[in-house]
Amino acid sequence: MHNYKKLEVWKESVNLVTKIYLLTNNFPDKEKFGLISQINRSAVSMPSNIAEGAGRSSQKEFKLFLGYALASSFELETQLLISNNLNFISEAQKVEITEKLNLIQKKIYSLIKSLK
Repeated sequence: MHNYKKLEVWKESVNLVTKIYLLTNNFPDKEKFGLISQINRSAVSMPSNIAEGAGRSSQKEFKLFLGYALASSFELETQLLISNNLNFISEAQKVEITEKLNLIQKKIYSLIKSLK
């Protein structure tokens, strides 16, 4: 078992969730049950899966949940692109969040590779 609260990647992904929620507050109301919900769920899924995996009894299970977190990050990245295409977020906002997201993706991937 790992202490997820000590993992930098978990801390950074929790911080990103906050940024995502603030970002989606400015989306059109009609997207409340559409893109807003999808984006927020993808974002929350990252630190949640890291935490759940860290609490599992084997490295194999931890790696599996890190894979889920990584998949959620790619889902979020796609949703940000769509949001930009629909002019719900600016290019600058997309770039800023995507850069943070890409760093998290690299850290998740590195953590997966470090586990035996």
